Amino acid sequence: MSIQGFLLNQYAKWKLKDVPEEQREQMTALISKNPELFKKIGEEIERRKKGGESEMKAAMEVMKKYRTELATLMQQ
Repeated sequence: MSIQGFLLNQYAKWKLKDVPEEQREQMTALISKNPELFKKIGEEIERRKKGGESEMKAAMEVMKKYRTELATLMQQ
């Protein structure tokens, strides 16, 4: 894992601190498989938030956009 992947993984653990341990491990495993995708998703969510959207709406819209890539990752 690259340093960028490691840092992204640590950031995800911090952001998911209130999520149950098992789900947190599943999410960090997905992030480890394709850190660039999750970086792109995070950046797009931040852009939308700065544009005035709520975090929840921005996240939902971006996740819809990348649902095929996310589904592929989950099946690996």
